[in-house]
Amino acid sequence: MAKSNVVLHVADVHKRFGGLHALADIDLQVEEGQTHAIIGPNGAGKSTLLNVIIGKLAPSSGQVVFDGAILTGRKPHQINQLGIARVFQTPEIFADLSVLHNVMIPAFAKRDGAFTLNMLRSLDSETAIRQEAEHMLEDVGMLTRRDMHAGSLSRGDKRRMELAMCLIQHPRLLLLDEPTAGMSRHDTNTTIDLLKKIKSRGMTKVIIEHDMHVVFSLADKISVLAQGRIIADGTPDEVRGNPKVQEAYLGGAH
Repeated sequence: MAKSNVVLHVADVHKRFGGLHALADIDLQVEEGQTHAIIGPNGAGKSTLLNVIIGKLAPSSGQVVFDGAILTGRKPHQINQLGIARVFQTPEIFADLSVLHNVMIPAFAKRDGAFTLNMLRSLDSETAIRQEAEHMLEDVGMLTRRDMHAGSLSRGDKRRMELAMCLIQHPRLLLLDEPTAGMSRHDTNTTIDLLKKIKSRGMTKVIIEHDMHVVFSLADKISVLAQGRIIADGTPDEVRGNPKVQEAYLGGAH
């Protein structure tokens, strides 16, 4: 039975695509306030697992429970309303709008239940949301770029802006899909510092990441996926020395 401080429980989840068993026997518990990394070689099932959690894919069996609510069968926007926000591997932004307006829109969507075109008309009249969006941009070091078109930002800045778009929703759980993919080492280290700052406030995070520098800098707990199964679970030190993990990454019998 899941303990009371477990905020997300992926319970005995299987996912099949025809004959392919993409996820098998996944049992994952994420505790409140922790940064829980999910790692594994390419093709291990990391993205499939994330998509099952956020409602983009339905599991073939098993269920996902968040803060006592069963997520399985809910639509992604309903899952978002319950307090889960996500940062994608490829940032999802409104390229033609300003950075500030990009950050304001999720706050409207959270408040009103869904995104509507009427929001665009009221972007400049909503003082409280504007001020909060500016505060979030300051938090991620992007306030000076608030009037730039979002589409003209560097990859690292798009990521930071998307993080601000998540934080303005005040989520209980933040899901990050390869948050430093394609970034320079400098941008990666800036992002690590930013995520550490968020962690210090007690926000629960699940990070899917292949960069071990990022994982070992941030994670309290690591789950290792290989061929659709969790082969190891534990603290960074426990996982680092696990022979199964070394075999999965470096090749071997599998």
